[in-house]
Formats: sequence, structure tokens, C-alpha cells
Amino acid sequence: MGREVSESCVDSLLTEMVSTYCNRFYANKPELAARRIEAIGYQVGHQLSERYTMERPRFTDHLEAIKFICKDFWSELFKKQIDNLKTNHRGTFVLQDNRFRWLTRMSVDPPQGESQDNSADGENKVAQATSMHLYFPCGIIRGALSNLGIPCAVSADISNLPACSFVVRIKV
Repeated sequence: MGREVSESCVDSLLTEMVSTYCNRFYANKPELAARRIEAIGYQVGHQLSERYTMERPRFTDHLEAIKFICKDFWSELFKKQIDNLKTNHRGTFVLQDNRFRWLTRMSVDPPQGESQDNSADGENKVAQATSMHLYFPCGIIRGALSNLGIPCAVSADISNLPACSFVVRIKV
């Protein structure tokens, strides 16, 4: 029987981790905070992949491993599969979740005393805060694939919230 953790606990942990790294540890260095959050996600993904593939044969190709991430791995993490998988058949895969769970419950408080004139600046801060929360799942995907023998780079696209697309570029 598998062990499960409450979704609210994971949501709170992610929120506090991002807040702590962005506002306390690396308040003036967001790129270092992003790198550290992604590194923690990498470790989590690596260990989860190890656990979920323990009794499986090794994957024979990249597509098979990516399909595992989209179906089984994602289902274990988010209780649903990836909604859409696209590839250019040259090492780039786009995994789309139309309702990414970690973004659906996220809210960002607007700065106090902000006027309507600064709405574009406020939107930029919201986008930056949202993207900081996506370094962790990008790290999870990269760590899981690394454990499966696939070195890659992972980035996220949030142009259509709460949908999120994860772009996986396999290193040759």
C-alpha cells in the first residue's frame, strides 16, 4: 500500500518553500532562488522515479519514458494524466496539463497601495511569482527523466492559466 500526503500539505509546502527561498534566503537574487527550488524538485523527481519504476524493466527509448511520465508518473503525483503530449520527433516534447493543480489554488496578493497606473507592473509581479512556483515541477520532471537515463532541460509556459505546458528538451 502506497503512502499518500494530503494535497493541502503539498500545496502549503510548495508555497512556503518558494516564499522562503525568494523572500529570505535569496531575496535579492531570484535566479539563485529559482536554481535552488529547481534543484529540490530534481531530487524529489529523481527519488519518486526510482520508487515508481522499481519493479519495471528499463525503458528502451525516449518516447516510452516520456509516456511513462505523462501517464503513470503524473497520475501518481496529480491523480490525473497529462492532457496532451506533442513532439517534433527531434528531442523536444511538450507536456500540457490543462488544469495544473498547483496553479489552480494559487493566489498572489497585490502590493498594498498600488494604483491602477501600475497594473502592468503588478501583472509582471504575478507572472514572476507564478513562474517561481513552476521551477519545482520542472525540477521534478528533469529529475525523473534523469533517473531514467535521459538528460534534459525542462521549462514551463504559463501563457494560458491555469493550463501549463512543460517543454522537455532532451540533450544529445
